[in-house]
Amino acid sequence: MFPELNNLLNASPDRAEPGKLTLLCDAKTDGSFLVHHFLSFYLKANCKVCFVALIQSFSHYNIVGQKLGVSLTTARERGQLVFLEGLRSAVDTFFRAEGEARPLQFLREAKAGSLQPLYEFVRDALKPVDQGEAAWRRPVLLVDDLSVLLSLGVGAVAVLDFIHYCRACVCGRLQGNIVALVHASGDAEDEESDLLLNGLSHQSHLVLRAEGLATGFCRDVHGQLRVLWRTPSPPAPRGRSLTFQYKIQDKSVSFFAKGMSPAVL
Repeated sequence: MFPELNNLLNASPDRAEPGKLTLLCDAKTDGSFLVHHFLSFYLKANCKVCFVALIQSFSHYNIVGQKLGVSLTTARERGQLVFLEGLRSAVDTFFRAEGEARPLQFLREAKAGSLQPLYEFVRDALKPVDQGEAAWRRPVLLVDDLSVLLSLGVGAVAVLDFIHYCRACVCGRLQGNIVALVHASGDAEDEESDLLLNGLSHQSHLVLRAEGLATGFCRDVHGQLRVLWRTPSPPAPRGRSLTFQYKIQDKSVSFFAKGMSPAVL
């Protein structure tokens, strides 16, 4: 896990605040290191996690997780982790016989407009356990990443509706948390992407935006992370923002103030 990021957000696995939507955003860089952080963060906190992985395979996340001190295989076997592998689920949706609705059922529709099967998958994955099963702490929905749904033909409004219902279920009724990654295209003509990003920003409690350096590639500084508190969260007031630069290492991420990289000093 990344201890620097925990300190930055003034949180620990034992004191994760419930009922929050955290938006991860990346622009001109890869923000997946934030996804890996939160995945290991909540698994170590003994939370029940539903991971909708639309980008990479289970093996990829498991390899990175092992570097951060968690085993996704073990977590899935004991029922702590429910993993939806988007790549495999898409193949099943296309090439297996029609029957009950699959999470990515919209792929078989002439006009992709409803994510209800995906919402129902999340709802069922995080529903309270029966007596006798392992009792996990608060549930967590993690999505990597929502921009893929736009590429698959789903409209931004449908994605926002999906998150709205997930918030009502996970954050409201179950008092859990949601963490979702979305890409900032930077293209002024990409109205759907802008609509999705702006809509999610207004719904979120905390925004973490990873950005590439304006000066281009640097060996010792990989990018900068902007932190914006959308709602009051002591000791941070609403609208407060901080900017840090970071360097991704094999098993951790180092954060430092702008211009304060050890390589510069």
